[in-house]
Amino acid sequence: MSTITVNIAFKRDLLAQIDKVAKEESRSRSEFLREAARAYIQKKERWDDIFALGSQVVERGELSLDNVAEEIASYRKTKGSE
Repeated sequence: MSTITVNIAFKRDLLAQIDKVAKEESRSRSEFLREAARAYIQKKERWDDIFALGSQVVERGELSLDNVAEEIASYRKTKGSE
């Protein structure tokens, strides 16, 4: 696999945070940023899959927006009682 170098501008405080965490994890800045990019992409793909599934369920008439609101409210109640 070939690599391409990319120049990115960061505000000083964000770059300091990146460097701090990278150092704590014994990683280079590049390794840290590659892993952060991969994690973001994976998270976005999971959310895209979740929304696609939700759309399919709604299209089949198995779920309504009211059902979603009820489930969210129910979940929040259980989280608040712990």
